[in-house]
Amino acid sequence: MVGRHVRHVRVAVIGSGFGGLGAAVRLRREGITDFVVLERAGSVGGTWRDNTYPGCACDVPSHLYSFSFAPEPDWPRTFSGQSYIRAYLERVADTFGIRPHLRFRHEVTRVRWDEVALRWEVTTTQGDFTADVVVSAGGALSDPRVPDVPGLETFPGEVFHSARWDHSRELRGRRVAVIGTGASAVQIVPAIQPEVGRLTVFQRTPPWVMPRSDRAITRIERLMHRALPASGTVRRQFLWGVRELQVSAFTKRPDLLGVVELLAKANLARAVKDPALRAALTPSYRIGCKRILLSSTYYPALARPNVDVVASGLAEVRGSTLVAADGTETEADVIVFGTGFHVTDVPIAERVVGAGGVTLAEAWKDGMEGLRGTTAAGFPNWMMITGPNTGLGNSSMILMIEAQLEYLADYLGQLGRLRGPGGAPVALDARVSAVGAWTRRVQERMTRTVWNTGGCTSWYLDAHGRNTTIWPGTTREFRRETRAVDLAEYDVIRAGDGGGDNDDGPASRRAATKETVR
Repeated sequence: MVGRHVRHVRVAVIGSGFGGLGAAVRLRREGITDFVVLERAGSVGGTWRDNTYPGCACDVPSHLYSFSFAPEPDWPRTFSGQSYIRAYLERVADTFGIRPHLRFRHEVTRVRWDEVALRWEVTTTQGDFTADVVVSAGGALSDPRVPDVPGLETFPGEVFHSARWDHSRELRGRRVAVIGTGASAVQIVPAIQPEVGRLTVFQRTPPWVMPRSDRAITRIERLMHRALPASGTVRRQFLWGVRELQVSAFTKRPDLLGVVELLAKANLARAVKDPALRAALTPSYRIGCKRILLSSTYYPALARPNVDVVASGLAEVRGSTLVAADGTETEADVIVFGTGFHVTDVPIAERVVGAGGVTLAEAWKDGMEGLRGTTAAGFPNWMMITGPNTGLGNSSMILMIEAQLEYLADYLGQLGRLRGPGGAPVALDARVSAVGAWTRRVQERMTRTVWNTGGCTSWYLDAHGRNTTIWPGTTREFRRETRAVDLAEYDVIRAGDGGGDNDDGPASRRAATKETVR
């Protein structure tokens, strides 16, 4: 930061998807206007800006996949597409006055904790900032994961990830290979199947797929939601309640999911008549172990004459020949990777340097851990939206985000009260013992969930086989756990005499002091 202009803000928010915009709205509602939202791209939207692949849509009902404080009466479908969700986020930014706080093309390259001044130094590609608090809201589905396939550099055609779809490339009549069978792939395959010449799907593990009961929301319904906002609230509450009731089967009684498996197998049997293909598409693990996918068009597309399913992962590329792990060879002109994202190894962790010069990646070398999914030991005044063990397997992440925004608001209120009328710098650092106790409690609850016992290997699990992604409970429980900050779980850090903030004298170098509130 030497020689560059540095602006100080009270809060720096990283990312402008649902988490980042939600944080910005909550800050303004709390009367805090001294903040910036740092976004590496040129517009808001997060994953709904980046993912523009054919067929991209949400698998959570529209009225539940929106902020409770920003209801949308005019959703066009029960499961809305990418363009509508992105437009909704643009409206949120406008309606709540977030535009002046947005800093586009500001990719965060380094975040370092200053232990003397008790603030974060934030370096971006467009300018530098210091901040009392940093809110990391980049999200888990922001950095695409492309496997290291031997020989990929020899492929003469186009190669891209589903989250970086190249719309300049014509697919009509060409041989296309889709690698992976996750949530993106089940939308891409039926969307491009009618136009490509040949479509080959490389399936390492078959997913469980249930029909998606998507329909257009009628004009009468939209008029009612506009005229009577309470009707939209009732609809949202009903959708939420149904999913809350499902949680027990995922977390305590996975055996109850056997009935759902029968429905999924019936869905497969209706669409796929070829016994060999049906066998290849039938999972061998308990439904729910991986995310249950929703599509009424995926299986019918796989049964079309111009589609081949290779029941094995891509192992090697030899020019235009793709070789599967079972030896199957396929010729292709285009490769589309639907291989997910860096979820348990988020890249930003390498860029965050906390107390003692330890990076977040180093602190998480044995797996991600976060107190109430929101703060981390050794990283004072660092908060995460959708941090460790906040993911959901059956409901809307917006519910979890809003719970964390409540925690953020109380956290900032606690800092204000601790700072007192003098305004001396103060920070909260999650205690190692508190993070450990929370993590043990979450992992103990995880042991009997379908995600751990269902017999699959999913992106929910980290390199050590530990589930550091999913919340093993209801959203109501999580909201209760994050309603307020318990200061007994934190060390309070105060600057030495003289404060140290913007003071070049000896006092600014004095060590900060810690105190534990009991």
